[in-house]
Amino acid sequence: MNPVATISTTNWIITIVALLVIIGLDFAWAVARREKDTSMREATAWSLFYVSLAVAFGLFLSQWLTSREQQEFFAGWLTEYSLSFDNLFVFVLILTRLKIDKQKQQLALLIGILIALVLRIIAITLGKAAIEKFEWVFFIFGAFLIYTAVSLFIESSHKKSEEEEKESKLVQLLQRKGLKPFTIALLALGLTDLLFALDSIPAIFGLTENVYLVITANIFALMGLRQLYFLIGGLMSRLVYIGKGLSAVLGFIGFKLLFHAFHAVDIHEIQGWKIPEVTISQSLIVIVSCLGLATVASLISTREKTS
Repeated sequence: MNPVATISTTNWIITIVALLVIIGLDFAWAVARREKDTSMREATAWSLFYVSLAVAFGLFLSQWLTSREQQEFFAGWLTEYSLSFDNLFVFVLILTRLKIDKQKQQLALLIGILIALVLRIIAITLGKAAIEKFEWVFFIFGAFLIYTAVSLFIESSHKKSEEEEKESKLVQLLQRKGLKPFTIALLALGLTDLLFALDSIPAIFGLTENVYLVITANIFALMGLRQLYFLIGGLMSRLVYIGKGLSAVLGFIGFKLLFHAFHAVDIHEIQGWKIPEVTISQSLIVIVSCLGLATVASLISTREKTS
């Protein structure tokens, strides 16, 4: 991978303050409207706002980073945002099973996502430290992502029953501890997202080693998750091939990590086969193509069932 660009302290401070202000406003809005239903119009407006915010941030990166870093941010954000669909599926199961009032779901989601943000930043920091000290860790990351990709591809058609079983065990354990449903929902949402981070953190480090880009891509992906929950509730059942699309993305990034790991230990050729170096532009094209094809194929496949 290319040398990691240095982010000035000033840019870090400006970014963190701006994101904290936005998260604070979102939190205040959720608290103020905790007794009201979230309409499709409101969910659509907030979802478009966060997507536009992420795109604007990516474009504005040219003010202090190169075009390569811009592409790395967009590739990372798209990957994290797409992987969040898995989170949403489990979120639906948790909130439905615990019978959380629709009016309180908004607040539960926001607090759960804030918990997830803190846990992910810790995971990112540990991951970066491991990479800097042991570059061979990319072999582990790559192998893990390929294994995850194969498992996800095989199990995608049976995902609902398996996720329900996992989620049910978690909920039952917390209920036995005497916790209230709302508290269980918060803990379950945060812990569930931490488990998903086991896939997403290695995946984004396969696209960029810049901690600034890793953190901001994760924050922008998670910030819009609450509104996306209310927006695509009915659409989720139609995205039947999104699991296979995600498996292709994870598999691609897994091999990209393995290629990088070989180059890092000064192995550039195996049995006469030159190990390729995948550029961030190629990565972005593959990610967009896989997710786009999976979405279009899903909507076409389920069109007759919904008509």
